[in-house]
Amino acid sequence: MSTFLVERTTTISASPEKIHELIDNFRNWKSWSPWEGADPDLQRSYAGPERGVGSSYAWVGNRKAGAGSMTITDSKPGQIVKLDLVFTKPFKATNVTTFTIDPGPNGSEVTWAMTGENNLFFRLLGKVFPMDKVVGKDFEKGLAQLKAQAESSS
Repeated sequence: MSTFLVERTTTISASPEKIHELIDNFRNWKSWSPWEGADPDLQRSYAGPERGVGSSYAWVGNRKAGAGSMTITDSKPGQIVKLDLVFTKPFKATNVTTFTIDPGPNGSEVTWAMTGENNLFFRLLGKVFPMDKVVGKDFEKGLAQLKAQAESSS
C-alpha cells in the first residue's frame, strides 16, 4: 500500500510556547482550525486532560465536516505536538499529524504535516484529486489563521 505526506510551513512572529499552547489544547482549535466553519452545528466532545498527551477531541458534523477524533500522543513544550487522527465519516482513515515548532531569527517556523496510507479508495481518488492539493489548501488556511491568532495575542 502506498503512503502520502501533506506538509505546509509558515513563519509566525510569536514564541514557540505561545504557538504550542494554541495547538496543544483542542479547545483552542476553534480560533484557528480551517475546518471550524464547515458546520455551524458541529458537535464537539473533549476527553482526557485539557492539554498534552492523552487529550482527545471528537466531532460529528454535516457531510462537509464529517466525523472523527484526534488524540495527542506526543507533546514537548514549544517544540512538537503529534496526534493520531481517525476519520469515520465521510470515509474511514487513520493518519498521523505532526506540528513542529522551531525558533528562528524571524520568528517561529511551524510545520504542519500529515502522513497516512493510500487505501484503494484514496489511490483512485488521488488520480483526480491529489491529497496534497485537497488537504494542502486547508493546511495553508489553518496555518494563516494560527499565525493571525498567535500574533494578535502575543
